[in-house]
Amino acid sequence: MSKIAIVTDSNAGIVPQEAERLGIIVMPMPFYVNEELFLENITMTQDEFYERLAQGCEVKTSAPAVQDFIDLWDGLLKDYDQIIHIPMSSGLSGTCATASMLAQDYEGKVFVVDNQRISVTQRQSAEDAKMLADAGASAQEIYDKLMANKMDSSIYIMVDTLYYLKKGGRITPAAAALGTLLKLKPVLQIQGEKLDAFAKARTVKQAKSIMINQIKEDCKNRYGSDEKATNVHISMAYTHNLPDAEEFKKEVQAAFPRDWDDIVLDQLSISIGCHIGPGALAVTATKPITID
Repeated sequence: MSKIAIVTDSNAGIVPQEAERLGIIVMPMPFYVNEELFLENITMTQDEFYERLAQGCEVKTSAPAVQDFIDLWDGLLKDYDQIIHIPMSSGLSGTCATASMLAQDYEGKVFVVDNQRISVTQRQSAEDAKMLADAGASAQEIYDKLMANKMDSSIYIMVDTLYYLKKGGRITPAAAALGTLLKLKPVLQIQGEKLDAFAKARTVKQAKSIMINQIKEDCKNRYGSDEKATNVHISMAYTHNLPDAEEFKKEVQAAFPRDWDDIVLDQLSISIGCHIGPGALAVTATKPITID
């Protein structure tokens, strides 16, 4: 049986201590603050990042250098036979395209999974891959399973402020001004590759209700489950507002009462925080992968 390394990046929300416990290798994503390079959870923490953001520092995302992939993979292949690498969605970053191009030189030893995941859904893919590897699945089998359910995941995100979307050019200044005036709480969605607008709420309470109801709808109509999301992974994420996120988690748990699966609650990665700022809340649904 081949020894397979499971690799993802810090967009999955797996912090270094968790990575060691889970047996998953996490590639830290680079980002810039006032033109200075940092690595997520390595040279700057989430709290430090949001402190800088509040101070008005200029932040921007980046991608690992080609040599970073080569150094990581070459090092791992000294101890492993093959690598499953699960980067963030190709629709949200060029990182996946870079990794896929480089993997061609590794003659079947590196499998790059472009299954359109980010944050807790990306984390779920990494955990699924580790489960399959531990069960004796080959790298090709793991790749095939992850790709087969690439569209079986939903993410809904309530953005607390339009400031960072405007700053990043993702909405126009006029739309941001109108949204701020009306105190809108936009709900965004990720279905497959792209981050798109989904709904406009006037209050946080309404935004939460929209997200929960849409997850119920997706579970019933897309994943063949019931409105309680039986046998569907429900996960949550947030940006720098843990008390609000924990309160929302209670509401989500009440909407999807199960005793078999605790809801994962992670911080959204700094790469996402750069674009949406603090105060965001997200809820996701992902169809499980099972061992045959």
